[in-house]
Amino acid sequence: MAFSTFLTRSALCGILTVTIAACGNGTVAETASAQKPAENLAEQSIAAADVKDVGAPSQVWGRVEAAPINYKIETVADDIDHPWSLAFLPEGGMLLSERGGLLKHITDDGEVSVVKDFATIDDAPVHTKDRAQAGLFDIALHPDFADNRQVFISYAAKVDKGLNTLVVRRFTYSKDGTLDAGQQIFAAKPPRKESHHYGGRIIFPGDGTLMIPHGEAYNKREQAQTLDNHFGKILRVNLDGSIPQDNPFIGKKDALPEIWSYGHRNPQGIILGADGKVYENEHGAKGGDEINVIEPGVNYGWPAVTHGIDYSGAAISPFKTLPGMRQSLVHFVPSIAPAGMVQYSGDAFPELQGDLLLPALALKHVRHVEMKADGSLGEQREMFGELDSRFRDVEISPDGYIYLLIEERNGPNGKVVRAVPN
Repeated sequence: MAFSTFLTRSALCGILTVTIAACGNGTVAETASAQKPAENLAEQSIAAADVKDVGAPSQVWGRVEAAPINYKIETVADDIDHPWSLAFLPEGGMLLSERGGLLKHITDDGEVSVVKDFATIDDAPVHTKDRAQAGLFDIALHPDFADNRQVFISYAAKVDKGLNTLVVRRFTYSKDGTLDAGQQIFAAKPPRKESHHYGGRIIFPGDGTLMIPHGEAYNKREQAQTLDNHFGKILRVNLDGSIPQDNPFIGKKDALPEIWSYGHRNPQGIILGADGKVYENEHGAKGGDEINVIEPGVNYGWPAVTHGIDYSGAAISPFKTLPGMRQSLVHFVPSIAPAGMVQYSGDAFPELQGDLLLPALALKHVRHVEMKADGSLGEQREMFGELDSRFRDVEISPDGYIYLLIEERNGPNGKVVRAVPN
């Protein structure tokens, strides 16, 4: 099938200019020429990261063996409409987000109540759309939540002229179970008309800041390689929304100061590992899902570099590696569609201690990834495949149990379940 894609200086960070064009005989012609433009995006990246460090070759993993079933499954709550995130409260119980816009509370006994409908936020109501990905996303309790009761929530918000964007809002959650009006501390720029590829997870990297992955809206892939927008980026802001002065692109021409890393497609999970590193997973295209270590100023390649192909079968890029673009730790063929991620820490399942767990939406299991002492990733196994379910998120409770958010494509038939030792 004929196609035409142009990866220009902005798409290849000033290092190469690549043209992929359909030829009359159906073959692909490729041309590349070295360039050294002044004040370009490559120089901005070089200022923050060693472009020669592309990392070790990416491991490739596909389907793997099932892990032993040494657990039993208990239902915590059902009749949940597209659950997206879960946060455990220090006084017991948990907060749950539904993609449709409801924030709910679940008691330890499984009683469910509505805390807030995000459609009622006057200045930034939630944007939702059928058969799309917009809605209410992540819940992150402030590191000092027990004292200040602050909670950060991300969601797709309506803006003017039919557009929407990813926002993060800071609330106070009272002990009586109510949420205040909140204050918006971040809004991705520019807004978009698309309702896909938001990212939306939130983490506290332990330095008084907040990290926010943001996807490239599906139709704006080339903008993941330019620094004048938030598409395909991981952003870092202070907890009040101000800009940390050690962000890598502070003061750089044509670069937004919130940007921490770039060249991402659709980030779905992000954690601060026990080793102090930030780990992220993201949806690639077909066959290009990834796990990455996130570092400041680094370009992770999308769409100039990818191990995947377009869903139509067409090539996205002829390149799997390029100078200045960091390789993933792991990529998955076939795609597993990761969603969320945790590093296990607890006493209930000691054999999982320190390892990664990430839901695999497409393959209906949770992928167990061994984390070695040096930070490299080892063997993998499939867990919970016998449930034949789409797992949207995985969280570890204070007692070490594994909580799973199960979604159904149609209707409010999702569940919260937990795995406890057999």
